[in-house]
Amino acid sequence: MGESKLKSKVVASFLKLKAYCEAENFKGWDPYDGLNSKVFQTLPFKHWDLGRALWIQCFKHSPINFRKLLLVPKEHNAKGIGLFLLGYCRLYQAADEGKLDFGSKQDLLKYIHYLTNLLLKMKVEGYAGACWGYNFDWQARRLFLFKKNTPTVVATCFCVEALLESYEITKDKEVLKIALSSANFVEKNLSRTNYGNGIIFSYSVKNGNNTVINASLLGAKILSYSYKYTKNQVHANLAKQAVTAACDLQEADGSWIYGLLSVQSWKDSFHTGFNLDAIATYQQNTGDSTFQKHIDKGWRYYITNFFKHDGVPMYYHNKQFPIDIHCPAQVIVTSSKLNTFANNKPQLDAILNWTLKHMQHRKGYFYYQLNKIINSKTSYMRWSNAFMFNAMAHYYLKSPK
Repeated sequence: MGESKLKSKVVASFLKLKAYCEAENFKGWDPYDGLNSKVFQTLPFKHWDLGRALWIQCFKHSPINFRKLLLVPKEHNAKGIGLFLLGYCRLYQAADEGKLDFGSKQDLLKYIHYLTNLLLKMKVEGYAGACWGYNFDWQARRLFLFKKNTPTVVATCFCVEALLESYEITKDKEVLKIALSSANFVEKNLSRTNYGNGIIFSYSVKNGNNTVINASLLGAKILSYSYKYTKNQVHANLAKQAVTAACDLQEADGSWIYGLLSVQSWKDSFHTGFNLDAIATYQQNTGDSTFQKHIDKGWRYYITNFFKHDGVPMYYHNKQFPIDIHCPAQVIVTSSKLNTFANNKPQLDAILNWTLKHMQHRKGYFYYQLNKIINSKTSYMRWSNAFMFNAMAHYYLKSPK
């Protein structure tokens, strides 16, 4: 497909997505929101970890969406709102360059203010700094029950980055202050474990979940923003220790497993993208280029092993299915952060074109997952639409006018 034809297709697709999300006021369902069911809350096995896990998995993988029947409300999700805010900030930057397909700077600024204020209202109180969680209880296998609004470093990092992008546009000092306070949450409320020459931050404030590589790196990313704006050397040192441990865990071919537990030994696409984004952000914010070789070989592994030449995204390094919407979305964002977008644009074009053709509904929303036999085409506001909104905004900003 020619450059101009693809650009027109992307703009038309993005306009439909934007209209859909705005009409829904950015509220929606989530793959993991099954425990929000008012029906489930009346059942006795809500107290059983396996019962909770099975209920979530049934909701997550069912080709039929039972949420309306089982009284699961559409809600705002903090991470989703952060992703939408990031996307609107990118569209504002594009408008500043004269790209006005999605509105003027004044039009886009209204949404930036709205989403910024909404995100600030959603932060969780009672910790050393600003932090965010999810709008539902969720059972992580049989390992942990995360109660609604339990703060996680993952949700917090997306919110922090979005608020800082908002600050760069609005220059609202209160937004900056709140966003930077999240570094204190990472430093004081997350546990950390020594690994090799570095440390691994925990996924959340709960004990015992300090095995996830991408979560630890997102903690480092937050700390590196603190250094960028305040020159807090303690935060820079902690961030470097977390990046060091993650790079120690990188395999010789550039790949990463998801985590250190035996049940976390898979290698997947979008968490690899998270890792690369976080390490690159650390280097950009601190000026420390120590880990560039890890970024370079990680990017080569990522773009080579998780995406086919015809644009088909793969979830795992060694099998195609499921095809998850996170995968094509994250590679666009990661390539933008790593400044590899231009050199890889033909492949990124193929990935996005395939995704628009196979994973977008005529109403504008994106599907969750495609499988060999049974597909999950439910519209999930955080998982699918917010990720693609942010990705397409990055693509639009990076593409020629």
